[in-house]
Amino acid sequence: MCSYIVEKARLYGVAKGPNSAWMTVDTANVYYDHPYEAQLDHALCVDFVCDRDGARERVAIEISRESALDLIEKINAALASGDAAHAQAAACSLAGSQAEVERLF
Repeated sequence: MCSYIVEKARLYGVAKGPNSAWMTVDTANVYYDHPYEAQLDHALCVDFVCDRDGARERVAIEISRESALDLIEKINAALASGDAAHAQAAACSLAGSQAEVERLF
C-alpha cells in the first residue's frame, strides 16, 4: 500500500545533478514508500527541489531504511565535529589576534 505521505523540509542551499548546472534548492520532499527506481520494497526517498521556481527540476535519492539511518547518524556526527572544529578555530583566531595586538603596544 502506498501512503503518499510526504514530509517537507525547508532548505537553504544548492544541488547538482548529472549533466546539469547547480540549482537552488529550498525544499526537500521526504517520504518512505515504494521507490520509483531502486530495487527495494520500500525506500526513503528525498526529492530536492526549488518550490519558489515551481519545482521544475529535482535531484532525487532513493535509499534503504538502513542507509537512511546511517546517513542521519553521519550527518549528526559531521555537524557536531564541524561545530567543534570551527569553535576551536575561532577561539584560536581570536586568541592569536589578541596576542598580536598586545605585542604591538
